[in-house]
Amino acid sequence: MTFLLDTFVCPPFAENTYLVGDAAGEAVVIDPGGRIDEVLRTAELRGVRITQIWGTHSHIDHMAGVAELQRRTGAPFLLHPEAVPILVGLPVQADRFGMPPVEVPTVQGLLAAGDTVSVGRYAFTVRDTPGHAPGHVTFVGPDVAYEGVTAPVAFCGDVIFLGSIGRTDLPGGDYAQLLQSIEEQILTLDDATVLFSGHGPATTVGRERRSNPFVLDWLAHHAAR
Repeated sequence: MTFLLDTFVCPPFAENTYLVGDAAGEAVVIDPGGRIDEVLRTAELRGVRITQIWGTHSHIDHMAGVAELQRRTGAPFLLHPEAVPILVGLPVQADRFGMPPVEVPTVQGLLAAGDTVSVGRYAFTVRDTPGHAPGHVTFVGPDVAYEGVTAPVAFCGDVIFLGSIGRTDLPGGDYAQLLQSIEEQILTLDDATVLFSGHGPATTVGRERRSNPFVLDWLAHHAAR
């Protein structure tokens, strides 16, 4: 079966919303921050049915489109329980960033570390990766063939980016906790693992291990403890 992946960069935060599926006709949407019409149109063109919505965390840029997508697909929304309090505060987040009001979606399934969630034939393991936000998780998948390369994949939200890391100055953020999450949950993945982040281009575990300045500084000062 063919691994399907489409990325939608959503304004105003340039957040990455992912449509993930297989050729058998099943798909999930990870972190729907907006552009729901385009997500649905692409799913139709791909011939896939959206069966679930997965959230890495509950900041507004990743959650603004969840309620609309729920209404239009009937797909259940899965989130870590520790992310729910921030989710409930979506209207406050919208006001803080000068955005129109955002509807709070209903969580229909709770995620926990070690859970397996699936889309078609592809199974993903849930890893706890807090530090950017409470209840942040990463979805770690199998080897897939994508853009001419076969490698494991992971959808890591705002934990780590190409050459950078998630901000920790929002409520519930913790720099040391974030870097510990990266050390224990991201750097323990195979170096070939492709990291699909919440903002910016994809990268790999190996690239970030070798060149990410925040990771290098942390490992130099903390990994030997």
